[in-house]
Amino acid sequence: MKVVFLQDVPNVAKAGETKEVADGYGRNFLIPRKLALLARSGSASIVQARLKTGTQTEEELLELSLRLEGTEVTLKALAGAQGRLHGSITSADIASELQVSTGLTIDKRKIDLDKPIRQLGSHEVAIKLAKDIIPKIKVLVTEEETEEEKKKEEKKGKGKKKEKKGKEKKGKEKKEKKEKKEKGKE
Repeated sequence: MKVVFLQDVPNVAKAGETKEVADGYGRNFLIPRKLALLARSGSASIVQARLKTGTQTEEELLELSLRLEGTEVTLKALAGAQGRLHGSITSADIASELQVSTGLTIDKRKIDLDKPIRQLGSHEVAIKLAKDIIPKIKVLVTEEETEEEKKKEEKKGKGKKKEKKGKEKKGKEKKEKKEKKEKGKE
């Protein structure tokens, strides 16, 4: 079966090439996934038109790459002993934070993480926008305060305020007693 490739398929062909492939491979894999079209007289012109629009998107990807390069994204996560996270930071987390902080929509599948991030600290992550366009961003993972820690801090703050109020009340009471004694003596 002769097909015209719409996208690059690793170890098979590049976009725009016409190649002979096995019938089952073409029918069951390439065509349903829109990686290739059956080679006919009109297929070549369709592919050429798609490739021309693809070059425009490459320019846009280069611009996007320049905007992303060196961007720093900060994520907060619960951590335990020795900076290990409870859970992990995945490419989906990074993509959503990029959306929030920069307003740029990046597909989570384009974020190149070998393994999810499980440690606090700074991590460099590559984003594979295209074959040759791979900007790198910096992901800073910081520790999120737990609810217990927040409550402890609030209690400490309230305790100090109560102590001050208590001292003020005691001071006022002493003054009132002195005033009463002085009135009683007169």
